[in-house]
Amino acid sequence: MTRRELLAVAVALGVGRATGIDPIARPKVPKIQLALAAYSFRKALDLKKPTMTIFEFIDLAATMPLDAVELTSYFLAETNDAYLAKVKAHAAAKKLAISGMPIRSTFTMKDDAKRAAEVVQVKEWIPRAAKLGAPTVRIFAGAMEKGDDIDACRARVVAAIDECCIAAKEHGVKLALENHHGITGDAESLIALAKAVKSDAFGLNIDTGNFKTADPYADIAKIVPYGVVCQLKTEVFPGGGKAIEADLPRVIKILKDGKYDGAVALEFEAAGDPKTEVPKYVKQLRQLIDQ
Repeated sequence: MTRRELLAVAVALGVGRATGIDPIARPKVPKIQLALAAYSFRKALDLKKPTMTIFEFIDLAATMPLDAVELTSYFLAETNDAYLAKVKAHAAAKKLAISGMPIRSTFTMKDDAKRAAEVVQVKEWIPRAAKLGAPTVRIFAGAMEKGDDIDACRARVVAAIDECCIAAKEHGVKLALENHHGITGDAESLIALAKAVKSDAFGLNIDTGNFKTADPYADIAKIVPYGVVCQLKTEVFPGGGKAIEADLPRVIKILKDGKYDGAVALEFEAAGDPKTEVPKYVKQLRQLIDQ
C-alpha cells in the first residue's frame, strides 16, 4: 500500500482512538516460554490419515527442553469436554503448559452469511481453548476478494473481530491476529487494522516467517509491542523470494529487545524430517532464550 492509501485506511478505521490496541505493558522482567507447535508435525497429525495422535505429540514434546505445546485445532480428534479435559491432563502430567490454540478464520468475505458463519466457528473454538487452558486463540483476517474496497473490507474484518472478542473476554482468553497473507501481510497494514479493534481481549500473533517484505526482521520488530503470542519459523522470505535460513539469534534478540513476554512456539515448516530437525532447533532456541 502507498502511504496515502495507508493513511486513508487508518482514518477510516479510527486509528489513534483510545479504544484501539496499544503497545502491551510488559513486566519489568519479561519471560519467554519455549513451546512447540503441533503444526510442525502436520503430516503425521493429519486426521485424514494420522500416524501420530495429539497425545503422542505431547509425549514427544516432553522429551525436549520445552515449557509448553501449541495445540493446533486441526489435529484434535474430538472437541467434547471429556476429550479436552483428557488432553489438558495429559499435557499437565508431562509438565507442559498449553501455550495457545491456532484456528482458521476468514473475515474478509463480502457475503454476510458466510462471514457470520466464520464468526460462529471462532466463537465455538474460544471456550474449547479455555477448557484446555490455552491463553490465546490464533485467528486470520483473510485476503480481500476481487473488486472489493479496502476500507469496506477492513471495516468488516474489524467488526467480526470485535464480536469474537466479546466471547474471548468472557472466557478469559485473547484473540491473536496473525500477520498472514492478504490484508495483514505487512506490519503497517496489520497494525492499522489492529488499532481499530475495540477490545483488550485482543493482540497479535507474531509469525516470524510470514512477512514477504523487503526486511522481514524490521517488520517483526514493529509488531512485537502488540504481540501476545509468537510462532517462530526457521525460514524467512525477504522480498517474497525463496526461503532462506532464518537468523534465529537475531529473531530472539528482536523479541528480547521488544520486551516480549509470552510463548514462542517453534513452527517447523522447512524441508526435512521434523522428528530429526525439530529437536535441533529446540535445543538452539532454548540456549538463545536462556542467555
